[in-house]
Amino acid sequence: MIHSRTIFRIIGSLLLLLAGTFVVMGGISIFSEGNDLFGFLASALSTALAGLWLCILGKGSSTDFSRRDSYITITACWIAFALFGSLPYWIGGHIPSFTDAFFESMSGFTTTGASILDNVESQPHALLLWRSLTQWLGGLGIVFFTVAILPMFGIDKVQLFAAESTGVIRRKTHSRISVGSRWIFAIYLLLTVGCTASLIACGMGSFDAINHALTTVATSGFSTRQAGIAAFGSPRIEYVLTLFMFLSGINYTLLYLLLFKGKLRELYRNTEFRVYLFTILGFSLVIALGLIAANGFGVERALRVSLFQVISLQTTTGFATADYTQWPPYLWMLLSFVMFIGACGGSSSGAMKCGRVAILVKSIRGEFNRILHPNAVIPVRMDGNVISGDTRATVLTFACLYFILIFIGWFAFMVMGLDFVEAYSLSVSSVGNIGPALGSLGPAYSFSALPDAAKWLSTLLMLIGRLELFTILLMFTTSFWKRR
Repeated sequence: MIHSRTIFRIIGSLLLLLAGTFVVMGGISIFSEGNDLFGFLASALSTALAGLWLCILGKGSSTDFSRRDSYITITACWIAFALFGSLPYWIGGHIPSFTDAFFESMSGFTTTGASILDNVESQPHALLLWRSLTQWLGGLGIVFFTVAILPMFGIDKVQLFAAESTGVIRRKTHSRISVGSRWIFAIYLLLTVGCTASLIACGMGSFDAINHALTTVATSGFSTRQAGIAAFGSPRIEYVLTLFMFLSGINYTLLYLLLFKGKLRELYRNTEFRVYLFTILGFSLVIALGLIAANGFGVERALRVSLFQVISLQTTTGFATADYTQWPPYLWMLLSFVMFIGACGGSSSGAMKCGRVAILVKSIRGEFNRILHPNAVIPVRMDGNVISGDTRATVLTFACLYFILIFIGWFAFMVMGLDFVEAYSLSVSSVGNIGPALGSLGPAYSFSALPDAAKWLSTLLMLIGRLELFTILLMFTTSFWKRR
């Protein structure tokens, strides 16, 4: 049985919070003297009415809440936020096409960072701040904000977190999930404030610094400049963003242990973190050597540019300081491989995640050993813990689904008229929530020229990727909807 009334109340309550956010953005619009006040106020009214209606439909809801309910709630929350989050763009007339407005909103909330805007600087400040805020909210996950809502219903919050969980091996910061989530939110806020202050100290304006801090910590990549980070032309800013992108790609539980418990050893002992660190260093070094040899870069510039771009793409942030599509093709291939790996589980990044990659590699190595020694018992271990067969099967299933989705998207985009490279890179970018792609979808261009059908498919792939595949795909199975 699906507890629809409870689901309606949760979504309705969250929409009321979203409507309040629109009112605040309207106040910022008045302060910044922009022309987006009407769009925010109309969006606030529309969202508030929808939220009230859903709360009325959910009147008399029970506290029963199944795992199936949690999957439906999370999916519906993301779709609702993307839908109503598109209203300020569309109602205000800043993005006349609803398809484009929804694409921009979904790209924001899923932290993908792909944009259809061709002249970012011409947009009002409040709208740009809202655009960055969608990524900041989406980076931590709307599910975290339900912690403030669910106690009213007496619902077990663990099930909602399970529906959006990104880690392979989960650790708790606290025995009570509400307390643990507050610690994680504190880290998220601390990184945001630290990044803002550092960017201002490096000479970036306050408005630009706030926006870029919001999208850096969310590993998302929207910028207030059409040229992105390259528009600032500052190595100091690039180094600051490199550091905070790297930190934001680490599992928040590990950051908690480091920042609040001082357990530096726990960080390095973590297998996933070591994979994350060494892949960044290895790919950055190889690409830097390639830039020195093929493009004549100096040593410092080559290391800075390669490190920035590798971390940006591996954390799926999507910032760029150079048009890497102009680099030698073999460097594209390396960057494409980085896009698949991703950062750590339990962070705001997308793609496969280093933990899954590590388990896949260890499982392959273990299979080779079993072939050589068929009678031996050779367990797969991570951080000293034996990985169960169920976990390995789940990781393998995830990897298969991940590549199947990419190939389906690749084929569909080619049918829609995109060429081989653009269709492939758009599919990888959408499923991995990465942002920039290759060809005419590279960091120097927007996604505005895509056919509408390609934009809608891309938004679907963004949502599937952001919710770790299973949450959405489960609802396409008949067994999910059977009465139990």
